[in-house]
Amino acid sequence: MPDLVVLVEPLLVVRRVLREQIAALHRRLLTIVRDDEVCRRLTTIPGVGPVVALTYRATVDVPARFRKSKSVGAVFGLTCSRDQSGERDRPGAISRCGDEMMRAMLYEAAQAMLLRSAKWSWLKAWAMQIARRRGMKRAIVALARRLAVIMHRMWVDGAEFRWTKEAAAA
Repeated sequence: MPDLVVLVEPLLVVRRVLREQIAALHRRLLTIVRDDEVCRRLTTIPGVGPVVALTYRATVDVPARFRKSKSVGAVFGLTCSRDQSGERDRPGAISRCGDEMMRAMLYEAAQAMLLRSAKWSWLKAWAMQIARRRGMKRAIVALARRLAVIMHRMWVDGAEFRWTKEAAAA
């Protein structure tokens, strides 16, 4: 149908150009991550790829802002909100304050570690125990919070990811 060709051909040209531009931007992103020592170190964590590592590096910017690595999860809105009044203290869902994009990236990294990564680590085993007790979605959020803390600690200490609990304790 000649009428259909006239309509679809420009869309296909635009799609091809868009795919070429995405490929060029992806190559630039990989080059930036490869040249950055911190990003390269963060990508040693299972589930954390170049996009997550670069997003984390850009969001945190100066790791000295945080006195404790534990507070990084709260800044990204991955800690539970509280409903407190008098004697009542009810933990709720995550607070969702902070950087939404970083929270989404950490969630994706945690989901990739739990569901797509074949290699086991002490971190994945910890999250699977939570999943057995509380459910997969809560385990993914808990793992995302823990990933934020571990990534901050790795950045500050200059350490690689440790696959076993004994190596992590040392």
